[in-house]
Amino acid sequence: MSGVVYWLDMAGVIVFALSGVILACRSRMDPIGMLVLAAVTGIGGGTLRDLVLGVRPVFWVTDPTYLWVILATVSVSLVGFHYIHRLSRGFLPIADAFGLALFTVIGTHKALLLGSSGTVAVLMGMMTGVAGGMVRDVLAQRVPMVLREEVYATAAMAGGIIYVVLHALSAPLMLAIAASISVTLGLRLAAIHWHLALPVFAWVTVPPKTHDQSTAPLSTPRKAKERVRIIRRERKKP
Repeated sequence: MSGVVYWLDMAGVIVFALSGVILACRSRMDPIGMLVLAAVTGIGGGTLRDLVLGVRPVFWVTDPTYLWVILATVSVSLVGFHYIHRLSRGFLPIADAFGLALFTVIGTHKALLLGSSGTVAVLMGMMTGVAGGMVRDVLAQRVPMVLREEVYATAAMAGGIIYVVLHALSAPLMLAIAASISVTLGLRLAAIHWHLALPVFAWVTVPPKTHDQSTAPLSTPRKAKERVRIIRRERKKP
């Protein structure tokens, strides 16, 4: 792995670990809880990726620097706990978006480096970006963002596709990285700012149509029916 990709990976670990610390603070966890959430967020996705790709041992066992970076992030956060606790609630999704963009390109790059197909590489990039956050949210008793209607996994998939396409076209590494990060981050931040969301398919009860009893007094009452409807989330006014 090139030096640029390695440092991007470290940056992603720091950003995701910080998002774990912030959520731990809001969930009123102790320092051990903060460390656990920071660790699963920072290295959880990459660990699952390596296990699926058959990489033994996983990356943080080979290079314990990742663990020290997570520990340092938590330690600095404990010192500045007062300031972190006062961060606006909008900071967590933004930090998560940066981590998602960085980890998406890292996962896609590593999968291609190991000889995986483009489709597998896109899935590995998405897994690297979303799996750690999923475990973090579950431990904090929240519905993971990837399971909501928000544009989250879709952004990671789009970024991975861009990287795979540019790699297939033999584009320079820095161009592929920059384009992938820009697409993923741009889509995710746009979804946060404009409250963009995917439609939700759900079973709804459709009430029967009302009839004028004076014109059709002998008509048989109609029952309510179950139908599949697309539910779109209403955009919040700024």
